[in-house]
Amino acid sequence: MTSSYLLSWTTFIYLGAAALYLIHWVFRVQKVGVLATFTTVAGFVLQTAGIILRWMESYKLGYGHAPLSNLYESLVFFSWLTILVYLVIEWKIKQRVIGAFATPFASLAMAYASFSPRVEDTIQPLIPALQSNWLIAHVITCFLGYASFAVACGLGIIYLIKPKSGKSTGLLGMLPDHRVLDDLMHQTIIFGFLWLTIGIITGAVWANQAWGTYWSWDPKETWSLITWFVYATALHARFIKGWRGKKIAILSIVGFVSVMFTYFGVNFLLSGLHSYGSG
Repeated sequence: MTSSYLLSWTTFIYLGAAALYLIHWVFRVQKVGVLATFTTVAGFVLQTAGIILRWMESYKLGYGHAPLSNLYESLVFFSWLTILVYLVIEWKIKQRVIGAFATPFASLAMAYASFSPRVEDTIQPLIPALQSNWLIAHVITCFLGYASFAVACGLGIIYLIKPKSGKSTGLLGMLPDHRVLDDLMHQTIIFGFLWLTIGIITGAVWANQAWGTYWSWDPKETWSLITWFVYATALHARFIKGWRGKKIAILSIVGFVSVMFTYFGVNFLLSGLHSYGSG
């Protein structure tokens, strides 16, 4: 059994979990919600095993590096962290309906990874720029931020579709109230912002080691900084201006759009020192 086989199954499990969370929300069947949680946990455990196995396979091939070096591996890691952040939130607030808005990010990431060129899901030796102990620190910290922002984006969408006044009925009645959503958005944005900040710092140190400069205004560096400023603006507006609710929800969505461009747009549309990230 190979890591690619386990990770392929993870894709279907996460898609199934997303569907179950949606059914739980639409039809209000609590048992389906419980099944969705167990399915998500099962997928998370299987994916963890797949990541560990892929790491072991790299050593057997003589490469010996963490599975974080290309688009396929980063998508797998992003989905793994997104599920981890979501499961912590579900455990904390006991609101499974949020899974209908959070798990699709992980399932879509895995689905996209499965359609990557075949060379992407094979283990390759690291290019010289990636042969550093800073690889693990930089990728883990940045992607912890990205995963948190993905969940914050889902929470922002929920906030915007839930009516403000009166008691919500029907589908919208199952959604958490605005106060809970606002607190969760704030917490996940703070968590993600801290990790993104550390990620940018570790990236700068790594860049100095690899290229002899801490900052070169490479497109990926520039867009990472833009993303950082979007979330810094959201936190500043909340602490100083007292922004809450709808404005923060909109910023959480705008911020994640910036994350996606930093992650995908830079790789495919702009060339630079980080272009190897696309393959």
